[in-house]
Amino acid sequence: MENQTIITEFILLGLSNDPQVQIFLFLVFLIIYVVTLLGNSAIILVISTEVSLHTPMFFFLSHLAFVDICCSSVTVPKLLENLIAKQKTISVSGCLAQIFFFIHSAVAEIFILSAMAYDRYVAICHPLRYSAIMKQQLCKQLVGGAWAMGFLDAVINTLPLLNLRFCRLNTISHYSCEIPSLLSLTCSDTFFNYAVLFASSFVFGGTSFLLPLVSYVYIISSLLKIQSAKGRSKAFSTCSSHLIVISLFYLSSFFRYMKPSSLSLKDLDRVASIQYSVLTPVLNPIIYSLKNNEMKTSLGKLIKKLFH
Repeated sequence: MENQTIITEFILLGLSNDPQVQIFLFLVFLIIYVVTLLGNSAIILVISTEVSLHTPMFFFLSHLAFVDICCSSVTVPKLLENLIAKQKTISVSGCLAQIFFFIHSAVAEIFILSAMAYDRYVAICHPLRYSAIMKQQLCKQLVGGAWAMGFLDAVINTLPLLNLRFCRLNTISHYSCEIPSLLSLTCSDTFFNYAVLFASSFVFGGTSFLLPLVSYVYIISSLLKIQSAKGRSKAFSTCSSHLIVISLFYLSSFFRYMKPSSLSLKDLDRVASIQYSVLTPVLNPIIYSLKNNEMKTSLGKLIKKLFH
């Protein structure tokens, strides 16, 4: 091993080797990224300026929009660069930084989604106590806890990667750096890294998944008891958009990170990764804006003000 060349950078193969396809993909992902930035920024701006939206639900939504911007900005700019660059490389330190910040923002997102599920649970199952329970201090603590959980998970998974030696292949069959891709290239023992990855995925992912699951079991049972068809329809509309976001994010991320390393499905890995790192951040503002009448009304007011 001492005589082998130590690798200092990786080659990202990306999504295609065809120059024409690369140009097409560049335009597609550039549009998606711009829409992600504009859509989520619009949500943050509308919620911060519209007094009627200063409620816990929209407080969590504004933080979800911010974390979506962070999550997309970790991977998409490098993807766009590599689609048009001749040298599709990333340094080892840059690769580790990308992994750290993506895990940080992704885990923060799933815990913010859990906080939103708890908020809907209190609103539907305990409406009379909603104001007393969902105080501003609790909302800030839930969001702060979400970012803290993201930071903790990122540190737990990134620190063991610093001890890895890369002295064989330096080609990553992906458009970004992710732990499964990185571990397949090292010449060091990866048992501890895989153990940490699976343990943290079960602890952080399982906990953040269990909270919305329990909340929605109670929510659905309460919705079925609502006599008013209009009230039941409004509650279902709000909850369905949240369930769509949670389902898309969890299904794709669990497939990517919990899939056995011996199972090689590179195309499906790329599709899953695009889903949770590129498409989910752009779908969130669209889903929540189209499914929420208050958001649509406030957004319309903001657009009118801008034109005037």
